[in-house]
Amino acid sequence: MADPTPSRDSEPRPIGAQLIIPIAAIAFTLYYFTTILDTPWTAQVSAFFVGTILLVLSVTFVGKQVYESRRGRVTLGFGDLVSHADVTSGRAAIFALTLVYIYVIQWGGFTITTFFYLFICIAILNRARRLGLAALVSFVMVIVGYLLFIVAFNTRFPHGPFEILMQKVFFHG
Repeated sequence: MADPTPSRDSEPRPIGAQLIIPIAAIAFTLYYFTTILDTPWTAQVSAFFVGTILLVLSVTFVGKQVYESRRGRVTLGFGDLVSHADVTSGRAAIFALTLVYIYVIQWGGFTITTFFYLFICIAILNRARRLGLAALVSFVMVIVGYLLFIVAFNTRFPHGPFEILMQKVFFHG
């Protein structure tokens, strides 16, 4: 019986590079579960819920790729782990931006730094079109993140000028 979904290419494409992040996510989540054992039960439930979703999605993705590999549609090789397309598509810029974000968040705080990170990432991916929409999406996402993580969950994300101002305005009159 013929395969109902024939491959476009005669040669299987390598997808090993696409498995790096999901496999790292699985390892990180399993490690994370071991670190929350001594936290209050409410934090454990939240962490377990989010971690389980990440595990299910990652394991499903890896499983699908292994299945495709066994059918001969893809290989688990790495092919071109870094290519010219990574630079022209903006992936390299987003990777560099992520490193900058991790370094700068401690001074800019979660909200301001995350807003600029999201805005610039969206602008890169959208080739600098519709910047107003990129700003709006980034703003909404960062405000929801602030309200959820800092106000509601009281996480220990880095506080910068925005968080300090909001603390003074709303909680210390």
